[in-house]
Amino acid sequence: MAALRIALAQFDFPVGAVLRNERRIVEMIVEARDVHRADVVLFPELALSGYPPEDLLYRPGFLAECNAAIARIAATVSGIVAVVGWPETAGSVVYNAASVLRDGVVERTYRKRELPNYAVFDERRYFEVDPDGEPCVVDVAGVRVGLVICEDLWFAEPLAATVAAGAQVVLVPNASPFERDKHAQRDALLATRVAEAKVALAYLNVVGGQDALVFDGASVLADADGRIHPAARAFEDHWLLTEFDAATGRFRPQAWEKDDDDGRDALAWRAIVRGTRDYCGKNGFDKVWLGLSGGIDSALVLSVAVDALGAENVTGVRMPSRYTSGLSNDLADEQARALGVKVIEVPIEAPFRGFLDALAPIFAGAAVDTTEENLQSRSRGAILMALANKFGGLVLTTGNKSEYAVGYATIYGDMCGGYAPIKDLYKTEVFALARWRNAVAGKVVIPPAVIERPPSAELRDNQTDQDSLPPYEVLDAILLRHVDQEQSRDEIVAAGFDAATVDRVLRLVRISEWKRHQAAPGPKVSRRAFGRERRYPITSGWR
Repeated sequence: MAALRIALAQFDFPVGAVLRNERRIVEMIVEARDVHRADVVLFPELALSGYPPEDLLYRPGFLAECNAAIARIAATVSGIVAVVGWPETAGSVVYNAASVLRDGVVERTYRKRELPNYAVFDERRYFEVDPDGEPCVVDVAGVRVGLVICEDLWFAEPLAATVAAGAQVVLVPNASPFERDKHAQRDALLATRVAEAKVALAYLNVVGGQDALVFDGASVLADADGRIHPAARAFEDHWLLTEFDAATGRFRPQAWEKDDDDGRDALAWRAIVRGTRDYCGKNGFDKVWLGLSGGIDSALVLSVAVDALGAENVTGVRMPSRYTSGLSNDLADEQARALGVKVIEVPIEAPFRGFLDALAPIFAGAAVDTTEENLQSRSRGAILMALANKFGGLVLTTGNKSEYAVGYATIYGDMCGGYAPIKDLYKTEVFALARWRNAVAGKVVIPPAVIERPPSAELRDNQTDQDSLPPYEVLDAILLRHVDQEQSRDEIVAAGFDAATVDRVLRLVRISEWKRHQAAPGPKVSRRAFGRERRYPITSGWR
């Protein structure tokens, strides 16, 4: 029996771009047949509509366009079998489906059986499960090929039913967002399913940034005997080619670029860079602006922006105040020179003084407090937005997860902007990623003095972050337990943390929810990212 040649399209299919995705899919089917000599080509979950299409699925016109497009794609298919994911409409019901296209027609359509409705997923809001759904197994070049979709693989029954229907190899299209440490969990799942079903799996994941989600690709093959092949290189668009030997149940990868660095920091960096690049590109921004303070957060965002868009498309803006140290200005300039980034300076003394003068009659007799500090931050936010409005481009915010968690960020000030690249990194992770970036670059990308100096907002004399917050090592450890692991106050205290500090931190998290609801989106890299994954009510009596 000849080997089955499979082409897996690990590419980005943007949400809502139905006609553009249709054209690409048609072109790629031809390429898979004529260039890669594949017997079957697999596209990711909901490739036609992009994932997740969210409330676009409530638009009849959108669904009708998807229905028409899949028929047009099918009409072009000859000499190869194509498996394409799309939202199928049947009367008033919508299914998360994948269709087998062959010889000009839709031969079979498989409807996803397990609809995730946790974390970032809302599939039960949009899709139904077909109560009469049958396993999908088709013959391709003499091999019985089965099909399940993404979440189906997390349950034993859909795969078992597909194997019982005769599948020798199962194709698994996915749209699974990146998060740290997920690859190990996925590979363990694949090993479990293969051990149960004794069938080979070709697991294809989509790639690309979609708002706060970043899909990493990292597609993988699992032989019927339990061997898990190295994953494809993450966060990059690739044609992945393999042959499957039905006699042995094993894959022979033909074109399969492996990851040369799949460490936690490397993957997080590439997720943030890809998310930033795609958010800008898909929303029509070819350049970005950011406030460059000489601190660690803006330094990391600057280096992300350069990797994402190129130094020529990034402008750093120094906005010194009466409290800005000479060292901050020098370090900002040093990093900009190292990366080849243009820097402009707009001092904020004049607008800040204007606010103080305008408010002086009303503020008379009131003590100076954080109000005046926030006016400085809001002056900077207004300047950045004005530059973007006048000259085009997107403002990147520089806040991190620690700051957003406890509200140590100024709404309408340093939270101004359209995208927040490090929103899902705790401060300690920001420092770690800065050190990693310098190490892999083999040169100074972020000046060591930026990494070593005590963090400060520089909104008053001799200010440091630790004047207002616990040390970041303590703060982040508490936040990790409470935010990411959902631990209670008593559980955190029982782990050895000071009760008064825990109470203070948890109170700050609770009262800062309103700020987070207004924050710019940013790439999800953790298990519990603020935004679409961790959604707490602003108004709540729960303590």
